[in-house]
Amino acid sequence: MSPFAPGTLAMAGLLATRIGGALLIAPVFSAQPVPRMLRVTLLALLTMTALPALLAGAAAPPVLSPATFLAEMLVGFAIGMGAAVFVGAAEVAGDLIGVQSGLSGAATLDPFTLAHTTALADFMKMLVVVLILSLDGHILILEALTASTQLIPVGAGIAAEQGLAALVATGGRLFSIGVQIAAPVTAAVLVSNLAMGVLARIAPQLQVFMLAYPLQIMVGLFTLAMALPLIATLFTDWPGHYRGLVTQLLEALGGR
Repeated sequence: MSPFAPGTLAMAGLLATRIGGALLIAPVFSAQPVPRMLRVTLLALLTMTALPALLAGAAAPPVLSPATFLAEMLVGFAIGMGAAVFVGAAEVAGDLIGVQSGLSGAATLDPFTLAHTTALADFMKMLVVVLILSLDGHILILEALTASTQLIPVGAGIAAEQGLAALVATGGRLFSIGVQIAAPVTAAVLVSNLAMGVLARIAPQLQVFMLAYPLQIMVGLFTLAMALPLIATLFTDWPGHYRGLVTQLLEALGGR
């Protein structure tokens, strides 16, 4: 493969843009502790690995333009978003659990973004990242990059409006999944608060609300501990959900 062959540099640039868009948002690959040089090396390695096959199957050299670069970036974002939505949902669930349990003020440093988040949001996020890695999620992301070249050839046009609408709708799915994950703890804390309120009305001399805060934390953490196996079981189906979500986003970008 000669770098001076017609279309080689254009194909390499557009392919690198697609892969770079995925690596910018995909879990693990986009984590701040990952050295920038390592990410650049990975980007170059993946580009050079996939380039010969794309050049061999290309009917015509792609055209370099701002529109094609934007299209490739959006395709990469769609592939990364399919995985990032589940990690974001876990973080939303952790925030909701922290608020309901009275632990929203317990801040810690997120090792992935190097930003301060609540302790439970950080815990849930790392839990889901570990589950995704244990299910070979990083390999699925790379496979999705390869499959995307069949659904949307490199340099081809996209339905930007339809694709952007699908990406925005994915944000709503993020909050929906987060609420579902946090539902057991939210329900348990709500029931305990209602019980404490009723007890306070029945026997006001007991000073029930002095025990409400520590009891709220205890109920929240206990319910979370009991729900963790259920959450882990829920994410065993993650590969199928990821493939379905990425296919849906890519089809929207492809105008299908």
